[in-house]
Amino acid sequence: MEMLNLNKGRKQSAELVKLFEQLDAPSRRSLLDYAQWLAERGGRRTDEAEPDAPTRPLDIPRPESESVIKAIKRLSATYPMIDRGKLFNQTSTLMTQHVMQGREAADIIDELEALFRAEFEKLEGAE
Repeated sequence: MEMLNLNKGRKQSAELVKLFEQLDAPSRRSLLDYAQWLAERGGRRTDEAEPDAPTRPLDIPRPESESVIKAIKRLSATYPMIDRGKLFNQTSTLMTQHVMQGREAADIIDELEALFRAEFEKLEGAE
């Protein structure tokens, strides 16, 4: 069984490399960003907010030029009181729209900011 999983993993790796090599430079960067984001998400529990999180958003300004991945990290740091698991599906959908459908990063980041703000306002109203 373990050998089967190893072979399947190798085939998937080879397929990923083949697809990667067919992409232009910006698409490669997007794919790497997305893979990095997925890998980072896999190592964390997303079903609860940070312990002892502040009750107010932190003031972390949006940089002039920012990737979608960095925006998600910034917004997670800005709103540490939010249960990241609740936003996982929406952030994944927006990230996919950026990577797979080519939606502009700035538009996606605007939506992410609205999503985090709305979740904070729901949380604030529940208290």
